[in-house]
Amino acid sequence: MSVIEIPDGSPFGVGNLPYGIFSVAGARPRVGTRLGDTVIDLSVVLGDTGEDAAFAASSLNAFMAQGPARWAEVREQVTALVGGDVPADALHPVRDVQLHLPVEIADYVDFYASEHHASNLGRLFRPDAEPLLPNWKHLPVAYHGRAGTVVVSGTDVVRPCGQRKAPDEQSPSYGPSRRLDIEAELGFVVGVGSALGDRIGVDEFAEHVFGAVLVNDWSARDIQAWEYVPLGPNLGKSFATSISPWVVPLAALQAARVPLPGQDPQPLEYLRGRRDWGLDIEFVVEWNGEEVSRPPYKDMYWSPAQMLAHMTVNGASARTGDLFASGTISGPGKHQRGAFIELTWGGREPVTVKGEERTFLLDGDRVTLSATAPGPDGTRIGFGEVTGTIRPAR
Repeated sequence: MSVIEIPDGSPFGVGNLPYGIFSVAGARPRVGTRLGDTVIDLSVVLGDTGEDAAFAASSLNAFMAQGPARWAEVREQVTALVGGDVPADALHPVRDVQLHLPVEIADYVDFYASEHHASNLGRLFRPDAEPLLPNWKHLPVAYHGRAGTVVVSGTDVVRPCGQRKAPDEQSPSYGPSRRLDIEAELGFVVGVGSALGDRIGVDEFAEHVFGAVLVNDWSARDIQAWEYVPLGPNLGKSFATSISPWVVPLAALQAARVPLPGQDPQPLEYLRGRRDWGLDIEFVVEWNGEEVSRPPYKDMYWSPAQMLAHMTVNGASARTGDLFASGTISGPGKHQRGAFIELTWGGREPVTVKGEERTFLLDGDRVTLSATAPGPDGTRIGFGEVTGTIRPAR
């Protein structure tokens, strides 16, 4: 038996206890949680028979499908266990494990919930018109992404190819994207789905959503610009979406809840709730190891509860493993922009990275997103990182 040591100031304290899928040499992937710099094998400490067989699985889906009462029960059990001695064979230094995609992704929907981001892109793309389109403040705008290309942090991203047409070109050409970008986002994982024809209300959010992950929605802006009218993004987004390996449960985010910044006009009734699900989460964007931005999630206009309510209001079913993301997180300041197209103002205002002026991503570039939020008793909880390196087009 062993006592787990937690380094001072660790963002993975007892108030966090995120879930992930890990493996060690010679063993199959299974469910773990992280405390400090230690990964705890839940299949060992909670058993792997009967109802608990979910912890010997290679994804979180079986556990998530058991629902919020079970989530609360397990969190209470794990919190009690880590306060004392833990079986030594359940403990692994985080440096010695391999982390895997935590969820078998069912569907993926990406929203456009930051007013600052949407306004900035409106000014870039439609300089002579209103920045926001008429529907933007009435509903959470979104597009349906590709679940099969959601990958775990550390997976390389191959530069996508496709059609692109610059404004000064007479006709489109085919080739590698020349304006490859990132989008710093927060994603939410559905644990309990809904039946076809049913709706999930704003105040039912916590009954269905298991937790949150960091998301980098890689974006080929030149491919996207040529294809997106009239049906929206497709190949410019579908080649890769990276997520962090740790899923932070909603229970760990209670201290991070804040009011939304204000919605005017008042949303329609199905988008109103008794309590907001704004979240005070601070992101850091690093480009080749250098910090270039700190996007604040607390400034998001639409909440994740409103996103889920809108996603199902037409009777579309939700499923265990569905991932929906916030869209780019941006604040009012230049240093708070969560996409390089904003940060460099369409490439016209380069930023300096490692002594070089940069606009969009080059082959070999490495981007890392991280985030923390207020935790219980003045602590901070962490989401870990989501990292990707750009490889040449094939």
